[in-house]
Amino acid sequence: MQETELNLIGKRMKDLRVAKEYKLTEIAQKASVSKGLLSKIENGRTIPSVPVLLSLIHALGENPSTFFEGFKANQENTFYFLIKKNDYKPELKEDSVGFNYFSVFSQVFNDIVFKVCYLELEPEAKRDMVSTDGMEFIFLIEGNIKYRLKDETIELNEGDSLFFDGRVPHVKLNPGVQKAKILVIYLLFNHN
Repeated sequence: MQETELNLIGKRMKDLRVAKEYKLTEIAQKASVSKGLLSKIENGRTIPSVPVLLSLIHALGENPSTFFEGFKANQENTFYFLIKKNDYKPELKEDSVGFNYFSVFSQVFNDIVFKVCYLELEPEAKRDMVSTDGMEFIFLIEGNIKYRLKDETIELNEGDSLFFDGRVPHVKLNPGVQKAKILVIYLLFNHN
């Protein structure tokens, strides 16, 4: 994304806020960011991370598709988000050993939360079975694991994927000797 598009994002954000008669402080609080950060974004002095940008769009009462209307992609200017591995945030989950989660991307919609995590599952990792209020999709990037869904155990090899109802008690098992690398996508039910 080029600098001109970044300036357009901040300008669009400010124009929407002013048109809806929101104060800078109101939107900053709704999006859980500082007033200073929002001011810098609106004035093109900093680039928001994807989660911050999406949180601000939501705080403005917009959705990404309407926010980005008018941003035209062409062969010279392609609009995209790039999330570098160094930007992944470690995420602590239930009591566990060897479950190293990293939050890659998360977005809240009216009735669903879309969340992407990267998981490094150590050999002999341990955790009790859990349930998630939504659907889960996993893609095994590297390694071999077993996935326990209630009373059933499913073997997954590198490149395999699994989609299931996360409300069913489940746990990932790595009985092997190498770390397994897994992409986990959640579609969580948003009960506001």
